[in-house]
Amino acid sequence: MSPSRDTFNGSADKFGELNLSITGLGVEYPPYQLYPEALDTLCKRHYPDTPAMAKVRAINNYTGIDSRSAIGTVDHPMANMDRAPTITELCEVFLKDGVALAVTAARKALHEAQLSPADITHVVSTTCTNSANPGFDHYVCKGLGITQPVEKVLLHGIGCSGGLASLRTAANLALGSSFRGRKARVLVIALEISSLLVRSELDSVNELQETRIGVTLFSDCASSLVLSNGIGGEDAEPVYELLGWDHRMIPDTEQDLGFDVDPLGWKVVLSPRVPKLAGAAVSPTFTDLLSTLPNLPPNYKNASDFDWALHPGGATILSGVERAMSISAEHMRASYDTYINHGNSSSATIISVMDRLRQKDMDEIAPGGKVKDFVVGCAFGPGIAIEMCMLKRNLNHVRRTLATTGEATPPETESEGSRSEGEAEETDADIRDAKEKGTQLNEKLSNVHPEVPEQGDSLSEALNGVELD
Repeated sequence: MSPSRDTFNGSADKFGELNLSITGLGVEYPPYQLYPEALDTLCKRHYPDTPAMAKVRAINNYTGIDSRSAIGTVDHPMANMDRAPTITELCEVFLKDGVALAVTAARKALHEAQLSPADITHVVSTTCTNSANPGFDHYVCKGLGITQPVEKVLLHGIGCSGGLASLRTAANLALGSSFRGRKARVLVIALEISSLLVRSELDSVNELQETRIGVTLFSDCASSLVLSNGIGGEDAEPVYELLGWDHRMIPDTEQDLGFDVDPLGWKVVLSPRVPKLAGAAVSPTFTDLLSTLPNLPPNYKNASDFDWALHPGGATILSGVERAMSISAEHMRASYDTYINHGNSSSATIISVMDRLRQKDMDEIAPGGKVKDFVVGCAFGPGIAIEMCMLKRNLNHVRRTLATTGEATPPETESEGSRSEGEAEETDADIRDAKEKGTQLNEKLSNVHPEVPEQGDSLSEALNGVELD
């Protein structure tokens, strides 16, 4: 059932020199963390102990997630009413608390790109947890003080693939500007507030006696990036260059993965086939993407030659792609780290993974201690849609944050023979901190998706189906 790419004659199907670069990234998680016991608390407060509820609570302990980022604690008023919140009430929170997260994430991306809001020419945004008109992007632009005319696009209906779909859309807009000889500085924004859908999902578990596990996976996040076409003024040093992309649909899978609107928010649609379908589609997509990039170095041929920024839809998605592509958890170290510490924040997650991948403690646990120059980005969404892109990481880039930071040392890469003693200097504190975090993550990587002990086949099957969107 794997999809295949249409082929074209000559060089029309090849990516040339696009001159597209990501010059800034920003991620903003809310301040609260929901630990596994939080779901138990809500279940005990508001629902009877039924077989379906017991199964969901059991699955909650075996997702591999340590904590999920959320805009409120387990005592948030909207999670503790005598009913589930309506879509109107959810929208009010999204436009207040969610937009504030998105404004902060965008400011971080602009700061790193060394741009002001007045420099932005286009805004591409996405969410699957709000349907307001005007869209949330309108309010983010107001919050940023963007008053100049900008071309805005708000993408909906694409779920967890939204982050990379937005990057692809931004790239095509930027290339259109390049064709016209015009400057493009595209602000990409992804925002998801999923945590307050918990009561609606638990209502369905209780009333329908269904094993619905979105409540065990999803979290809240805003993320942003700036994409430049390099025309019209000096750019900040790129974090990543965008070299090419692939988008496709797996045929006849509309019923396997979705996120349907409901008077009480949105309801996750998720079949047990999703991990297998997604895993089977990665290899042909990767092969076809490579075929469009003739200028890659000759030592970048196999999946294990690259680092991977995979949307962490769930533990079996991560482990399934590992097996399908013969790569290790260390290749996807930032995906695992994000999943373990924050959960699945749908469309906003992939930009968070890209941001996490370029940080010092992630470099410490690269496969064989060597960071890759090239990174494959990949995400899955309703449809089932597959988004994949190729990035070239700037290994000399020094991360700029809104907080004051010291100088960073570029990581050792496979394309470098060695570096001088001066180039390799880091403070002892930095080294100890990075290695300690790397050791802790390595331990977690081997235990993200343990075998479910003393449970029937039904629980294992349900766990296999929890992993995406």
